[in-house]
Parts: sequence; C-alpha cells; structure tokens
Amino acid sequence: MALSSTPETRTQFQPSVWGEFFINCSPQPLQMSKECMRERAYQLEKDVCRLFEACTDNVADQMSLVDTLQHLSIDHLFKEQIGAALNRIHVSGLGIGSSSLHEVALRFRLLRTHGIWISSDEFTKFRCEDGCFNSEITNDPRGLLSLYNAAYLSIHGEVELDEAILFARQHLESLEELFYGSIVYRKRPPLETLKAPLADQVIRALKLPLPRTLKRVEALHYISEYAEEKTCNPSILELAKLDFNLLQHLHLRELKSVSQWWKDLYKDVELNYSRDRMVECFFWSSTIYYEEDYSRARIMFAKIYALLSLLDDTYDVHATLDECHKLTDAIRRWNDSAVSMLPEYLRKFYLRLLRSFQDFGDELQPKDRYRVVYNIEAVKVLSESYLQEAKWFHHNCKPTFKEQVKVSTVSAGGQISAVALLLGMGEEATTEAFEWAMRGTDAVTSCGEIARFMNDIASFNRGKNKNDVASSVECYMNEYNVTSEVAITEIGYLIEDAWRTANQARFDQPDILPAVQRLINLIVSMPFIYDSKKDIYTNGKDNKEMIERLFINPVPF
Repeated sequence: MALSSTPETRTQFQPSVWGEFFINCSPQPLQMSKECMRERAYQLEKDVCRLFEACTDNVADQMSLVDTLQHLSIDHLFKEQIGAALNRIHVSGLGIGSSSLHEVALRFRLLRTHGIWISSDEFTKFRCEDGCFNSEITNDPRGLLSLYNAAYLSIHGEVELDEAILFARQHLESLEELFYGSIVYRKRPPLETLKAPLADQVIRALKLPLPRTLKRVEALHYISEYAEEKTCNPSILELAKLDFNLLQHLHLRELKSVSQWWKDLYKDVELNYSRDRMVECFFWSSTIYYEEDYSRARIMFAKIYALLSLLDDTYDVHATLDECHKLTDAIRRWNDSAVSMLPEYLRKFYLRLLRSFQDFGDELQPKDRYRVVYNIEAVKVLSESYLQEAKWFHHNCKPTFKEQVKVSTVSAGGQISAVALLLGMGEEATTEAFEWAMRGTDAVTSCGEIARFMNDIASFNRGKNKNDVASSVECYMNEYNVTSEVAITEIGYLIEDAWRTANQARFDQPDILPAVQRLINLIVSMPFIYDSKKDIYTNGKDNKEMIERLFINPVPF
C-alpha cells in the first residue's frame, strides 16, 4: 500500500490502454453467420459424441480424447460424456497394468484434476530399488512431460511427486537447448527426436506447467498445435475454432456492456486517482468461467472487482488515516445514512457501492438474494484488512511476518473472490459453498496467499515504492535477518505449499467441488498476472496482446 497523511494523490496510475475501445468496438466479420456457426457446431458436437461411443472399451483412447478436448477448451460441451469416461478410466486399473509413463501420468492428471483421488504410488513402477527413477524413462520426452505436468497436482506429504518434478525438469532441460523455438540436442541424440508440437509443449510447460496454465490461453496455443498432430480429428479441430469464436463474440458483447457501465460509474464517482481497469477485471473474471452459461456470473464478478479496485486504491494511494477509519466505519454500517460521515469526495462512491450490490440482488431470483448478504459481509472483512494495513503504515510499524500474512492474504482478495465468484452462478452456488468461502480455509486461504506472495515478489523485484506498507518479503527479511534472495526463496516454498493445499481441497470438499474448481481457476491466473516483475492488472499494456487474442481477433480457419 502507499498511504500518506494528506489527501493528495501519491501514486499516478497510467490511464487505461483501452479507453472507450470496447464501448465502440464492433466484432470482426466471421466466416459465416452466427446462426450457421451454431448449427455447424451442433453437428460437430454429435460427431464428437460418436467418438466417445467408439472408444468405450479402450481406456487409452478415452483418456486421449478427454485430454484433447481439455487442451482445446471445449470439454465444457461434453460434461456428461467426460464424466462417464472418467468413471471408466478410474475403475480401469490402467495405472497398474500399463508400462507407458505417458498413460499412467495422463490418467493421474485427468482424475486428480476432476477431484477423483488416485495415489501417487501409481508411479512406483518407474523407480528402481534404490527409489530413484529408472534411467530408461529419460529417453521418453513425452512421458517425462506427462509426469512433469501430473506431479504439479501433488498434495502435502507427497515427496515423491516433488522428486518427480525435479527429475522430469532436469531431464527435459538437459535433453534440449531452446533456440528460436526449436530443439537442438547438445549432449546426446535421444531415442525420440522432439519435434513440433511436442517441442513447443515442453518449452511452454518448463515455463509454466499445464495445471497452472489458463485454459483459454492454452487453447490458443493448442489449436494450432493440434492441427500438426498425426491423430488430429478434423471435426474436433473445427469445433474448437467455432466454439472459441462464438464465445469470443459473447465476451465482446459483455465487455461492451461492462465498459459502458464502468464509464458511467467512474465518471460519476470522480475518483481519478484510482486505476481505470474494467477490461482487466473482465479478463480476470473470464479466467474463472468463460462458458456461455456463466455470463451473469462473469459480469457480476467483473463489476465487483472493479468496485473493489476503487476501494483498494482509496485506502492505498489517497485517503488519510482518519478518512480510512471513516470509510471502514461506513462500510461496517452499510446504510445510506452513513454517507454523511464520509468526506465529500467519497460520498458518491459509497452510494454507488451500495446501489451496485442492490442491483446484483435485483438480478437474482428471490430465493437466491441471500447471496448478496454474504458478499456484503466479505466486503466488510476486506475493508478491515485495508484499514489494518493503513494503521501499520501511518504508525511506521513493521509487523511480524505472521501478522503481515494474516492480514495481507485477506487484502489480496482470497475470501472476497471465493464469495463473489458464487454470486451469479447457478444451483451449484449453495449455502454450503458460501459458508465454505466465508470461513476462509483451505483453497480460499491458498488463493489469498498465492496472490499476495506472487504480487509482493513481483513488486519487490520491480523496486519498492517508498510509500508502500512493508510487504511480506520485507517483513520476512526484517524478522529473520536474511537477504531478499533468501526471503524470496522461502516465500516461494510457501507458495508451493499453498498450491498443495488448493489441490487437496478438491478431495476434501466433494460436496462443493464446482465452487472449489472455480476458485482454483482463479488461483491459476496468478502466475499469469504476477510474473517475476509484472503486474498486468495495474500495468495493462503488458496484457494488451493477450486480451486482443482472447476477445477481439477470431481464430482463423
């Protein structure tokens, strides 16, 4: 945070890189009308359903089909078929009988990703008596890549999967030298020459493993890669392109709507010191749910995040400590009458905040309007964390690492995100799911930890603002008297622990698995948002190209 004792702005954020682009934007012409595209997609869906029927008795083919659909981000079209296939894959015993590292690792990854427990003992057969991995698998790049990706679904205590990551990474890196996107072997010729698209997938995974890759971003890569596969099915490929472009049209309409809403609100509240990042909020929301059925949820989450960005920046870069206290007190009361206690410049924002949540409730069925109450409570908790950070800054207090993390993981948005993403969802957003989100345990805490730690590391690497409150990196350095390199390394271990906790939640929370999976989707966005020195939410230009690819430029046929 960057607070001061005067109400003058201390941090000047860059203006939006988009301006009114999405308000005025018209979709690019498509290769056919949307009606024809939908009809063609429907016919192709039936073709793919027949593929499921044809491979019912072949577990390896079922796994390959499910994996392909997931890579292409069209698995949402075949939930029933994939569910049945996963059940068959689970009971097949393939992991016991197969000698293929790729098949065993793929089965492991598919089942764990969908919340179906499978033991890491499945990989024991690929180890020698001394516990080390068999050297023969080093000549199987495809198997090593599958092992590497699968091992990132580990939970606490699975040391063997940590070893698998190190082993696979070491040998994938030693097999090749990356040069202009191609693979040049420098040590010894492998038994299998790496070629595209496997080479590109290895390069990508070594930077960011598949379980931590955004689905729609992976689809953009894999659509072109799949076309090069010998096993490429033309119906699947065409369906992936059609579905991507149809969803892109929907997202573009949504962006137009939320951008207009934001323009009106941002102009009305006149908080020009704050970040103008509506497009980035929508991008973040789309990482949680991109499917057509989640349009309402996607728009609501994007709007909530935009409102909270105004709140965050008010505490962070503009309000005095006294104003922070008054704003927090007003939010505790959550009533129009509390507006009189606020300074003049915050009154319009406060009233728009209250009205926006009232509008959310109006969009819900009467039986679901209780969801807004949970969201309001989560906003109150969030504002308390903002206030605590403001107190630390103004009192020149550097808290202990534990104290800092307890507060800053809330301010990073783990709890509010878990609650807000449920607001506009369907029947899967149960009271039990809201209670889980409000408790702030397991995956909810992990979301806050990963967001906070990755943000703090990126900020530290960029260079600390002198007005910032002490970050987790600095508190760790101060408390344990270590260098920044040591602190960042130790916090890196905590990030990995948080990933394991999130993975574990898939098995610990089976009754609310859809909510857990959506929150994990948000967690997966963190390495993309906060990469080394980047914060592509605050610095929108760093994400401009990807937003263009996702929301503006159709996939070519």
